[in-house]
Amino acid sequence: MRGRKPIPTAIKRARGNPGKRPLNDHEPQPARAIPSCPEFLDEAAREEWHRVTVLLDRSGILSEIDGTLLAGYCQAYSRWQYAERQLQKYGPVVLSPDKKFPLPSPYLAIANKALEQMHKFCVEYGMTPSSRSRVTTVPRRVSNPEDPKNRFFPT
Repeated sequence: MRGRKPIPTAIKRARGNPGKRPLNDHEPQPARAIPSCPEFLDEAAREEWHRVTVLLDRSGILSEIDGTLLAGYCQAYSRWQYAERQLQKYGPVVLSPDKKFPLPSPYLAIANKALEQMHKFCVEYGMTPSSRSRVTTVPRRVSNPEDPKNRFFPT
C-alpha cells in the first residue's frame, strides 16, 4: 500500500472528523487486552514480552489480536541480544575459513536485521520519539460512570 497510512475511524471521531468524509462504521474494533505470551518464545523473548506488554497496555494501544506481531518483535529482540553478545565476544570482523582475509562477522548481519525488524514494530506502536506524535489513543467508553461494575467491566 502506498501513501499515508489510514487514520483509524475512532481517532477521526475523536478529532471531530475534520475531513468531513464518510467514516467507516464497519472497521474492526478489537478488545483491549494483553495477549497471552506464546510458549515457543525463548527466555529473553519472554522477558521482553512481559516488559513491553505492560508499557503498551498502559499506553492504551494493545489489543488481544496483537499477539503475533508482538511475538515477532520479541523474537527479533532476543535474536538481536544474542547477536550483540556474539559480536562482543568475537568482534565485528572474522577471518575467512582459509584464514587469508578478514570478513564481516555473520552476527553483524543478524544483529542489523533484528534491529531493523524491532524498529518497524516500534514505529507501528509509537515506541520511538518521532512515531509517538503520530499515535493517538482513544479512551474506553463507559456507559454509566456511576455504576460500580464499570470499574471492572468497561464497555
